[in-house]
Amino acid sequence: MDELRVNPTNSPDDLDRRLILLLQANARESTATLARKLGVARTTVVARLARLEASGRIVGYTARLGGDEAGRSVQAFVGITVSPKAGREVVKRLSELPELRQLASVSGEFDYMALLRADTTARLDALLDEIGEIDGVLRTNSSVVLALRVDRQT
Repeated sequence: MDELRVNPTNSPDDLDRRLILLLQANARESTATLARKLGVARTTVVARLARLEASGRIVGYTARLGGDEAGRSVQAFVGITVSPKAGREVVKRLSELPELRQLASVSGEFDYMALLRADTTARLDALLDEIGEIDGVLRTNSSVVLALRVDRQT
């Protein structure tokens, strides 16, 4: 029962990390299969998952699109420069776009880097116009993804 010990620092231990890696590979894996792969009891996996979710280390599960479905969309990385003190409102408005997949504040030339996924290039063009029209957005710079060479994103 060593695997059930509570970690006082609440930082993930080796078992947590291995569990997370298995979930990143297949979030639909049953707890029984996860337990078998990890060499622990199923109840241990259930307890670990509950703790990881409660602590905010695991915040959700998602479906990733396969080759055909993902290939029907267009993705772009968009660098966004905003005026001083406008960041909070710009982030709020960007968060309302369902095509926004990721938004990161970054150092360097831009204030934010967004990853967008749209059904068509026409929709991507409209999204870029919408972003450019948000109060506080000074400039955008877009790079359309031609091919995904490595994808370790969950």
